[in-house]
Amino acid sequence: MRRSPLLPIFLTVFVDVLGLTLVLPLLPFYAEHFGASEIVVGVLAASYAVCQLVSGPILGRISDRVGRKPTLLASQAGTFLGFLVIGSASSLSMLFVGRIIDGLTAGNLTIAQAYISDVTRPEERTRAFGLIGIAFGSGFLLGPAITGELASRFGYGAPAYGAAVLSLTSIFLTATLLPAKPIVPAAPPEAAAAEPARASAIGRGDAFRRFFDRPLPRRRLLEFFAFTLSFSTLIGGLALFLERRFAFGVRETGYLYAFSGLVGGSIQGGAIGRLAKRFGEERLALIGFGTMVIGYGLLGVAYALPTLLVLVGIGAFGSAVVRPAVTTLLTKSVGRDEQGAALGVSQSLASLSQIVGPIGAGWLIEHRALSAYGLMAAGFAAVGVLLGLQKLPVGEPVES
Repeated sequence: MRRSPLLPIFLTVFVDVLGLTLVLPLLPFYAEHFGASEIVVGVLAASYAVCQLVSGPILGRISDRVGRKPTLLASQAGTFLGFLVIGSASSLSMLFVGRIIDGLTAGNLTIAQAYISDVTRPEERTRAFGLIGIAFGSGFLLGPAITGELASRFGYGAPAYGAAVLSLTSIFLTATLLPAKPIVPAAPPEAAAAEPARASAIGRGDAFRRFFDRPLPRRRLLEFFAFTLSFSTLIGGLALFLERRFAFGVRETGYLYAFSGLVGGSIQGGAIGRLAKRFGEERLALIGFGTMVIGYGLLGVAYALPTLLVLVGIGAFGSAVVRPAVTTLLTKSVGRDEQGAALGVSQSLASLSQIVGPIGAGWLIEHRALSAYGLMAAGFAAVGVLLGLQKLPVGEPVES
């Protein structure tokens, strides 16, 4: 049997995410170790996103032109170097340098999504994008728990060095397993006929204007932005929230991240394909946004561990179904040759949300507004609900 074309990209994304999740719950405690305030912790997270905001569309377009594999390798090399700097950090400024290096080359997820679009048909895409969700869920299950143990036993630098080793492994997997030119399913004749016009459009104007001028891609991008704003706000302040409300350290925080990853990975590992077939991507995204509103919005009333676990589980379900559903809807709303650029724009919006979310969360937590922190994350998810309830403009084509 021929090996699935999604296997190598799943392996590389899984190893990348595992490395990321080794560092993600660590950074707030690492920064506080060097005297950072809550708002500075948010700025540290935002520094990565500011750089990614610039690099995302550029890397997406480069991958459309020169190929997914070389662009992904360059991106992974930057991640590897950034982790090394963080692991050897002796000051807060070195943490910033490590995150900036990583952010300037941060295109791994965008390129992986574009690769999946290359090798799958539209009707298969939600399940295929669920593979990235499985990678995220598995990474969040294993990485944070490992981080807690490594940091408590060997110091804050140890998880970052572990992440660097995983990043190097990811580079090796990409170099050896990922085909240089993926096998692309044949496009329908009408889509093939439209390719030259779309390619010409790609060469003109700004990527944001090109997609936001069209009602359907604009709606999908705004839904993705609402999701990433909500999720980034939650993740950007979660460690600080847990530290202040429940007196959690890096080990306990790591285990809670792991629980969230278990829920998300379970959904995307087996249920996401069936859910997409039963409800369709639009309704599935709406359900996911609704559960995010509930899970995040009620965090302020969580004072006992069982309540916290229930709410985190609800929110994890929501984010687990929204990401693949909305990403699928986005790729279906544009031409095949535009998918890399569209996903690059979505990554830029994600980067913008990763600036606003952590800084906003840090500011609220610094002012002891813990309930408002959860409500802020829920409010952004509620925008996704409102977008999902809107009807498409009359005459607007449906995704195919």
